[in-house]
Amino acid sequence: MQMPKLLQQGDTVAVLATSGPVDVERLTAGVEVVKAMGLVPWVMESCYLRYGYLAGTDDVRLRDLHTAFAAPYVRGIFVARGGYGAGRLLPGLDFELIASNPKVFLGYSDVTALHIAITQRCGFITFHGPVVSEFGRDDVSMSSLIKMIFSKDEIGVAASRLGIKSDIPIISNPHGQPLITIIPGRATGPLTGGNLCLLTASLGTPYEIDTKNRILFIEEINEAPYRIDRMILQLKQAGKLADAAGIILGDFSPQTLETLHICINELIVPEGKPTLAGLSCGHCSPNITLPIGQNIEFITNRLPPFTLH
Repeated sequence: MQMPKLLQQGDTVAVLATSGPVDVERLTAGVEVVKAMGLVPWVMESCYLRYGYLAGTDDVRLRDLHTAFAAPYVRGIFVARGGYGAGRLLPGLDFELIASNPKVFLGYSDVTALHIAITQRCGFITFHGPVVSEFGRDDVSMSSLIKMIFSKDEIGVAASRLGIKSDIPIISNPHGQPLITIIPGRATGPLTGGNLCLLTASLGTPYEIDTKNRILFIEEINEAPYRIDRMILQLKQAGKLADAAGIILGDFSPQTLETLHICINELIVPEGKPTLAGLSCGHCSPNITLPIGQNIEFITNRLPPFTLH
């Protein structure tokens, strides 16, 4: 997997909406944070449109995405918010164009559909992290984001411009929130995954998630335990848990590991895969940034458990 060229001070980044309509006040606040990082935001048309539950028609959102990848002066692409609608863009994606222009691509939640398609078809790493409308919520999230998407020489500069510390580990839970071992062991492989309902929605389509010898990350929000159970069962029956080298469970607010114990103990544990839980990533704060497609290693019997390769 290719690492796209990481960002530097003064780089232009496109801010666009691939899914639902964006709240203007949150967008404005997030764009100011982009500027504070030392980047030049290009806020695209889709950020200002509303077409029912979508940020403009599929054609408009797809056009913005293709334009951002094609523009030589755009160094990164930041999605403004999640919601629903990214999956509708998949049949129209110009994968050849995207593969020829690897760039920092950032977002989460509904953006999972694009992360899976781009990493599997275009061969470069994307970043599962905060959307622009959530920028600046907490220092841990922003520090993690900066350390992932900026080149090494620029990390300290970007952090100082935001007035935050740059010495927070790249992948680290907040202090006092330890990771939990479900199945001990060691797992190595490319990281894949994201929002659970988007992962199950990919099954049986040309954009189906591939978990073979990969580390599968899962997060979700506002779903009842039985619905989470049903979606994980679908992944299990499709062979996606058996194929994975290891499993990482992120945030499932408002559900906890206790409310999900039947699902975890009866669906995940029998697979015998090294499994960690409680990673502060997903619809939570902090929401740390993960490199989708990058090789990682985790060992559940020591801290810190993550190593990037």
